[in-house]
Amino acid sequence: MTQIEFHFNATDKLPYVCRLLRKGVSQGQRLFVVAEPDFLKRLDSALWAVSPHDFVSHCLGTENAMSVSQSGVIMATELISVAGVNTAINLGPDLPLYFERFERLIEVVSDDPSDKAEARARWKQYTALGYTLIRRDLNLKN
Repeated sequence: MTQIEFHFNATDKLPYVCRLLRKGVSQGQRLFVVAEPDFLKRLDSALWAVSPHDFVSHCLGTENAMSVSQSGVIMATELISVAGVNTAINLGPDLPLYFERFERLIEVVSDDPSDKAEARARWKQYTALGYTLIRRDLNLKN
């Protein structure tokens, strides 16, 4: 069963997701990001400038098969299965279709009231489907 985590209270989703992706790729993970087209464009630009010493390899899921197979981060508006990718990050407002294909799903939620309301709806949907959810409050120190 997919492990589902909610990362709540991201002051700004974009820098948080960039750090999350950089950390995952540096640990040898491959990750999938699902989001609205405008956010994907901003994420694409931001990943080119994450750090002067690191490059977070990334591509759109619609690019050629070689790019997808060699990128650490694959981005699209819908989840698709990619060999070797076990973690998905949802930045969209809805429950992503086919999330159960992944071992781990991370929902990133900002401190914006509308984003929190959408996250609450997704939380209820996952719970109704029988998932036990992990809550990570980004304002609390671990």
